[in-house]
Amino acid sequence: MTASADGPPTSARPGPHHWPAVLSVMMGIFVIVTTEILPIGLLTSIGSGFTVSDGTAGLMMTMPGYLAAAAAPAVTVATARIDRRLMLCACMFLLAAANFIAAAAPAYWAVLVSRVLVGVVIGGFWSIGAGLAGRLVPARSARRATAVVFSAVPLGSVLGVPLGTLIGDLAGWRTSFAVMGLLSVAVLIALAVLVPPLPAEGTARLTALRGMMRSRGTRHALLVTVLVVLAHFGAYTYVTPFLERVTHVPPGLITVFLLTYGAAGILGNFLAGTALARHPHATFGAAGGLIAFATLALPLLGRWDVGAIALLVLWGVGYGAVPVCSQAWFARAAPHAPEAASVLFTASFQATLSTGALVGGAVMDRTSPSTIMTLGGATAVVMVVAVVSGRPRRSASAAGPGGGRRPGRPPAR
Repeated sequence: MTASADGPPTSARPGPHHWPAVLSVMMGIFVIVTTEILPIGLLTSIGSGFTVSDGTAGLMMTMPGYLAAAAAPAVTVATARIDRRLMLCACMFLLAAANFIAAAAPAYWAVLVSRVLVGVVIGGFWSIGAGLAGRLVPARSARRATAVVFSAVPLGSVLGVPLGTLIGDLAGWRTSFAVMGLLSVAVLIALAVLVPPLPAEGTARLTALRGMMRSRGTRHALLVTVLVVLAHFGAYTYVTPFLERVTHVPPGLITVFLLTYGAAGILGNFLAGTALARHPHATFGAAGGLIAFATLALPLLGRWDVGAIALLVLWGVGYGAVPVCSQAWFARAAPHAPEAASVLFTASFQATLSTGALVGGAVMDRTSPSTIMTLGGATAVVMVVAVVSGRPRRSASAAGPGGGRRPGRPPAR
């Protein structure tokens, strides 16, 4: 901290010594993402443990997303004057409590209570943490720091969920949540020690959020994000039942299939980060196209192990690009309101995630895993059409979905 004679203290000047702080924020998002989607790998075991259907067990995915959508603007606006480091630590404390509650849950209702806390954490931590990278490192390193923070999303799939599923297979699903609770405590300590004081600045206001919705670029980013996230989570939430019932993968090998998917997600994240600056529409459209092809082909080719793995790779590459594409589109649409862009990105993403899991659960209980894959693929096709139809003419601002950005100007982070 440095103090001036005329005003309150301000955060220390960013420098190379704050890269550990960037990594601690990345680990925070990694733990959150892993906790959020961990039920995908444990869905059948948790459902059988409490004697509930796969669709009812899918509420573990539905509840956090809706709560996160509400918590993103509410928490960010309500805590506008609070140091952001303190908020990150408070969110991680709640996440640890949520995981321990799930691990000790005496009945399914207790698991759902823990997921309520997870939803609050997602909305608060994501909206605040996603835009902090630029405050922790010099301006020339802001893009790299932001990429490091967002790498936690595919890492949650490639490492977190498969490892959590493996722990669940070996020691029971409760142990998986207990381990996540201990990891949350470790990240809480790292945030408290490594992140410098970060007084609130440029935080989201309700007026900024309302103003964003008047932008054509924001509305287009919202439409495309809703469609692709609905397609993905409506299908992927129930990928474990599909692999078990259609592909007939032994329970011990489910982890290998999910690990393969996650590794492909890291590749997709990297490829999207490289291609977005020059081809924002083509990159997002290609991501949706890969998800559409993989999910539509799974009922036909996913009956065999080789076909299922190949399609999961394509699916992983496609979805690995989605979070970075969506966040970039929102940021381009509101370059002067980065935290408001993060709030809207988080709220729309999480609300649609939950809707996809909810709709998928209803379909799952009434039809079959193959039907879910087909419906997810059809929705992804609509997303691709929306991307193509909304692409600006070359005479317009060719840079991206914001429409009014000057050529050559980098997207806000």
